[in-house]
Amino acid sequence: MSFDALIQKVKQAEVALEASERETASRWKELKIAWKDGWTPGRIVIAGLASGFLVGRAKPLKLAGSGGLLNLVTALSGLLASGNAQAAADEAGQAADAADNAASNVATMTAPVQSTPSQSANSPFQGSEP
Repeated sequence: MSFDALIQKVKQAEVALEASERETASRWKELKIAWKDGWTPGRIVIAGLASGFLVGRAKPLKLAGSGGLLNLVTALSGLLASGNAQAAADEAGQAADAADNAASNVATMTAPVQSTPSQSANSPFQGSEP
């Protein structure tokens, strides 16, 4: 097969792929619209009742009482809590740094201006007697 024929074949494959992508995107949009339209309040209530019934039939408290599931949930909650605590500590550190920078900027801006000796000699309030 010649090089030109291979290039033509690749171009045909690219066109076919782009057409497939467009079709997939349009079908995905249609599915999203149909999915959202399908969840009416009545269907939501029925789905909640059905899932509640199925969870109740599975007897999750009996499984949780065996210890394995409860230990897993406890370990995962501790892991999530430590991650949240670390994130909060990082944010607090950044806030402290920002506050320190702001305080140093304010201190620099409000520092008293020191006068030079020539300015203090010309001052009418220093060293003059009435």
